[in-house]
Amino acid sequence: MSNLFDTLKAKIDGKDKKVVFPEGLDERILTAVSQLGAEGMVTPVLVGNEDKVKQKASELGVDISASEILDPDNYEAMDEMVASFVERRKGKATEEKAREILKDENYFGTMLVYMGKADGLVSGAAHSTADTVRPALQIIKTKPGIKKTSGVFIMVRDEEKYVFADCAININPDSQDLAEIALASAETAQLFDIDPKVAMLSFSTRGSAQSPETEKVTEALKLAKEQNSDLLIDGEFQFDAAFVPSVAEKKAPDSPLKGEANTFIFPSLEAGNIGYKIAQRLGNFDAVGPILQGLNQPVNDLSRGCNSDDVYKLALITAAQSVE
Repeated sequence: MSNLFDTLKAKIDGKDKKVVFPEGLDERILTAVSQLGAEGMVTPVLVGNEDKVKQKASELGVDISASEILDPDNYEAMDEMVASFVERRKGKATEEKAREILKDENYFGTMLVYMGKADGLVSGAAHSTADTVRPALQIIKTKPGIKKTSGVFIMVRDEEKYVFADCAININPDSQDLAEIALASAETAQLFDIDPKVAMLSFSTRGSAQSPETEKVTEALKLAKEQNSDLLIDGEFQFDAAFVPSVAEKKAPDSPLKGEANTFIFPSLEAGNIGYKIAQRLGNFDAVGPILQGLNQPVNDLSRGCNSDDVYKLALITAAQSVE
């Protein structure tokens, strides 16, 4: 696991990245922020009342002196932020409504990222996924050619690293969604120094079974290849045909993957969520994520059951995602 984050630290070292934490009074956030500040890799931006945030940090005995603290109720550039929000929402919010909305710490934090005053955002320790993702979709929006964001896990065990997607967001992705997820996951793999070898998973290998479910995956493969002809991607595959060379030799001998896939695209959220948890619990893999992908600027969602180490790691990932 340390190698994984050493890779990320090397990417962000000296880049002066700022990460927003809307939950500025949360004990886990403050503990992680003190570690980030001490290392000097990332400048944390805490959202909240300055006196209350400093008091809470003092009670916890953590040093947040390297952090910025911004208060939505007392923010110098609020007029600029309101104008920018109204313009971005294209008539869906009046100035009055915008001022009300931007008192919400997640909307306020997301606007800091959108306006270039921070490089990414980490929230979710005390908020639902919807509370974190909704402002990102409304304000930051998805990259050109990507209609939906998706969630990946980096599965780590000793020197092994794999990408599993989508395990967090899209319940029943269609072929276009799966193609987008595959392309975005390949980019995420590269962020972690994984040379992406992408397998489109199913319960069938190369037409061994036929159904609307398998046809969805084969169509997704076709679309992904059309959009990026250089990407090493193949399917549809059962997991063993994607991962075990001897099985691949029998079931798909002409596949360029040769049973050496490292980036796995699941056909549904149901499959992805079950798959990563089996690897985590039975295979003793660490599951790093979910990491949101497909957005113009990075926003990531913590589990409400997270600890301070989870916050620290996701902040490093978020900063690394923002490196051009």
